Amino acid sequence: MSSGNIINAYGVMQAGGGFEPYQVKVGALGATEVELEVLYCGICHSDLSMIEDEWGISRYPMVAGHEVIGRVVATGEHAKHFKPGTVVGLGWNSGYCETCHYCRQGDKNLCAEARFTTLTGGGFADKARADMDSLLEIPEGVDLVSAGPLLCGGITVFNPLVQFDIKPTAKVGVIGIGGLGHLALMFLNAWGCDVTAFTSSEHKRTEALSLGAHKTLNSRDPEEIKSAAMSFDFIISTVNVNLNWDLYIQALKPKGRLHFVGAIVDPIQFTLFPVLFGQRSLSASPVGSPATIETMLDFVAHHQIRPQVEIYPMSQIEDAFKHLKSGNSKYRIVLSRE
Repeated sequence: MSSGNIINAYGVMQAGGGFEPYQVKVGALGATEVELEVLYCGICHSDLSMIEDEWGISRYPMVAGHEVIGRVVATGEHAKHFKPGTVVGLGWNSGYCETCHYCRQGDKNLCAEARFTTLTGGGFADKARADMDSLLEIPEGVDLVSAGPLLCGGITVFNPLVQFDIKPTAKVGVIGIGGLGHLALMFLNAWGCDVTAFTSSEHKRTEALSLGAHKTLNSRDPEEIKSAAMSFDFIISTVNVNLNWDLYIQALKPKGRLHFVGAIVDPIQFTLFPVLFGQRSLSASPVGSPATIETMLDFVAHHQIRPQVEIYPMSQIEDAFKHLKSGNSKYRIVLSRE
């Protein structure tokens, strides 16, 4: 059954346009669909990239928002296991093909037919709809107000820890202490790693230590980075700009890995020989599978991890995006409908 045929949202009508009140007409729920009453929705830099069509895949009108915390209000006939009132999360993907090799083996985040929440109707609205297999029940102990950013920013930095079997004895570097990086510091500290924060901002050094880093290095000081040569088992880059990657590759131990989760749109450059002779690796990854998101949520509940968020009423969505663009947010922004 459906709870109604109109969703009241904030939409963008064209690339780079402002937000406008926008009504989405919807039909009956599909058999595997669930309708949510949106409680909170995080704002991610990827929302801005989609709104401004930086990646060339956007469609308009667009209702963005893919860090959704909502309450189940209606279900399709095959989704009855989601009871009305259950609080669930909806992240980057709103559905999967369910038939490809990657879906069958559990890597649904790698499904070529995965549907993007920002393109199917996201959380900048009073309600949202998604396929049941893309929804995660929020476990007890997870703070609902700050939970939305976990569903994109959080899983983006948590997924590599699982995929590459990062050991609690590993020495790990985090490049960039922002929306993604601050979560990486908290996760890696709780994971048990020796954590170093690379930051270009002097005032963020103290903040990085309070978030879980054991030490810091200035990412704008080549000599400081060179002093850490052959120190790290794993370095994760959360920034969306190019750096001198050779410096970071040389900071890796033999068999170490430089991993990218920040969306750099320009080609990256590096020298092959340090990679080749040190048997080092470069890699990248998107968000994680639903199963990995579940694991992350349990990890968050166990370790009482909370993203640092700033709250705006959804009616002030334009102000919230201006704050995002300013680069001064600490560290994630969440829109509230309560």
